[in-house]
Amino acid sequence: MRLSPQLLTKVGGISNMRKILLFTLAAAFQLLSFQVVYAEIILPAVVSSNMVLQRNSHVTLWGWADPYEQIEIKASWLMNTLQLEADKVGNWRIEVKTTNSKEPQIIELHSETSDVTLENVLFGEVWLCSGQSNMAMRVRGGNGEPVFGSLSAITRSENPNLRLFTVNPGGSKTPLRDVEKYISWQQATPESVSDFSAVGYFFGQQLQEILDIPVGLISTSYGASSVQAWMSKDMMNRYQEINLDNIEITKNPNKTPTALFNSMIHPLIPYTIKGVIWYQGEANRWEPNKYKELFPAMVRDWRTRWGLGDFPFYYVQISPFIYNGNSKEFQTVTNNTAFIREAQLECLDLIPNSGIAITLDIGDRETIHPPKKKEVADRLLYNALNQTYGFNAVDYASPRYDSHEIKDGGILLSFKNAEAGLYCFDKLEGFEISGDDRIFYPAEAKIVDKNKVIVNSEKVPEPKAVRYAWRNWVIGTLYATSLLPVSSFRTYVDDPVAGE
Repeated sequence: MRLSPQLLTKVGGISNMRKILLFTLAAAFQLLSFQVVYAEIILPAVVSSNMVLQRNSHVTLWGWADPYEQIEIKASWLMNTLQLEADKVGNWRIEVKTTNSKEPQIIELHSETSDVTLENVLFGEVWLCSGQSNMAMRVRGGNGEPVFGSLSAITRSENPNLRLFTVNPGGSKTPLRDVEKYISWQQATPESVSDFSAVGYFFGQQLQEILDIPVGLISTSYGASSVQAWMSKDMMNRYQEINLDNIEITKNPNKTPTALFNSMIHPLIPYTIKGVIWYQGEANRWEPNKYKELFPAMVRDWRTRWGLGDFPFYYVQISPFIYNGNSKEFQTVTNNTAFIREAQLECLDLIPNSGIAITLDIGDRETIHPPKKKEVADRLLYNALNQTYGFNAVDYASPRYDSHEIKDGGILLSFKNAEAGLYCFDKLEGFEISGDDRIFYPAEAKIVDKNKVIVNSEKVPEPKAVRYAWRNWVIGTLYATSLLPVSSFRTYVDDPVAGE
């Protein structure tokens, strides 16, 4: 036990016996103070005043106290006081039923040694916003990288029914019990919104306005992060053995398997959420086949750990960008992001209760952070409105290549989700066609029968295969009548998978 210099100075002129007595009393006092602090009820960062709890559901409150501490919880919407006891190491948790009330609520927690009051708590819809830098990109934009519409959005952002919580980037070798760096729950104001995730904000602001209920957004993203970093050790060990003993965690935690799950996801569980919006993929663009395994595994793992069933999981297909080139020789998975876009599209069939936002038409050739973040959020929102909230009139699914037939010297393409027809603003571009030799030539393409596309080229009299927008950098030209864009696709799957 170390005593303060001030205390040592005070006892300097006292007899040895009295010094010993004073040292003993001081040590006992400091130990008692330590025990009192430890005995206080401690809540995780995400459980605080101004939070949004998932409405009309059973939510989990949890925290820490002294071993076997008796705790009372009084909630303004409950008739009865809740009683619970911390376990032998001081952990405690309890399920509480929420309602559809829009009124601010109060939660009071009492124990023998402490009283905690949480004020201005709302019931609403809680969404987790996660991924890499395109999800982390702030409403006000970045250095030399704007977000279109940001000033207008910030100016009009005051909204007491929209609440924001941010987990700051960081990694850990082991699962943390609480987040280490964060911005606590805040009401939406120009100041709080300015630094919040742009995609998350545009999604949540519109959801709040449309549903006319409170919305809570939890932002937890890390730039350039791999999907492996967001997976638990138990899940990652099914694909590769994870040992971080000799890893310097401060270096590239965003590329270190399990490091971000440990520090930025695990501490948020079991906070009850409605669903997740996700924007990630660039960091795994060299390994599309592996991503098609790991991304669905990550979603399964999160759902299992949250214990909320197959909650909605809506994600963004990465946008076109020039990356390391765009010429014809760049056609392997190591240098053509069309392959990872294809893998992300195919994950729709592997992840139950999921949806994808196709962004083939809103990328930016010169920046990996395209400025049209509201358009991205809109397409995530359409998924949520239709699939989660029952707005059946809201179209959400882009047309998707289904099948083809060789016809009249060309290839006729058919699409799913195109019952209302296909559309092009000007001229269809980005289509290529080949024969058996897999040498592709730019092709003419046009919409026929309202919902099909015929592709042909004089240079390919006996066509066998078609691909569309099969480049790093493209601008999509094919849409549904609802103006949801078609993803890049190919009618064949026999390319060598290089680099994996």
